[in-house]
Amino acid sequence: MKTVGTAELLGALDREGRLLAEAAEAAGTDARVPPCPGWSVRDLLRHTGVVHRWATAFVADAHTAPRPMGDPPDLDGTDLLAWYRAGHRRLVDTLAEAPDDVRCWTFHPAPVASPLAFWIRRQAHETAVHRFDAEAARGGAVTAVDTGFALDGIDELLRGFHARSRSKVRTAGPRVLRVRATAKGRPGTGSDGSGDDTGGATLAVWTVRLSQDPPVTVLDASEDADAELTGPAGRLYLALWNRVPVPAVTGDASLAALWRDTSAIV
Repeated sequence: MKTVGTAELLGALDREGRLLAEAAEAAGTDARVPPCPGWSVRDLLRHTGVVHRWATAFVADAHTAPRPMGDPPDLDGTDLLAWYRAGHRRLVDTLAEAPDDVRCWTFHPAPVASPLAFWIRRQAHETAVHRFDAEAARGGAVTAVDTGFALDGIDELLRGFHARSRSKVRTAGPRVLRVRATAKGRPGTGSDGSGDDTGGATLAVWTVRLSQDPPVTVLDASEDADAELTGPAGRLYLALWNRVPVPAVTGDASLAALWRDTSAIV
């Protein structure tokens, strides 16, 4: 799998954050966010804005221990949008200007070159997923997820987030789940604009070993799997974040249901 460079991820963070704000502004802060039951666009902006400021502080102030997130301000409408945009801009500028050897806290073990690379990668994917949420709230066409970016995000999710002790994706006995990302099918036929759900060449394969312990994921297809989740990379990325249905499931469908029901990031 081709590695996505830090500069490319920083550019994605900049772009995704601006698209999120544009969609939120078009939707209005009262609009419901379909992928996040119970949330309005107001909640989405407050959450993402707090996360951006939290991440900024680790890098800007070189904090080497975990710190709680702050509370969102009591703002709404254009004032809330301006607050979100200011925080996003400061995050991008802080990450762009930070020294490569900055030392600060990080929170999962996904393979990255440095703490700075960690935060750029994490915030790029955080913002991309919530950009999709904002566009879903606005309605109409959504921005397609770039294939290379999607592959990187799937890897971060499987080998980063779900390698942590906090992952709730557990099984009573050993099971194996395969995740296979493919190239796009027919252009424009997927619900996220990424192509249809069949026919693409394999781009990357992950083997997820499930048990009573946190999942252990390797980037290969080294053993037989009980079930496989397959689809074009951009759509599979969103599916694994529980934003859209999994394009295709083969084998034991209960493992796909297990992922859907227990993989939410908290």
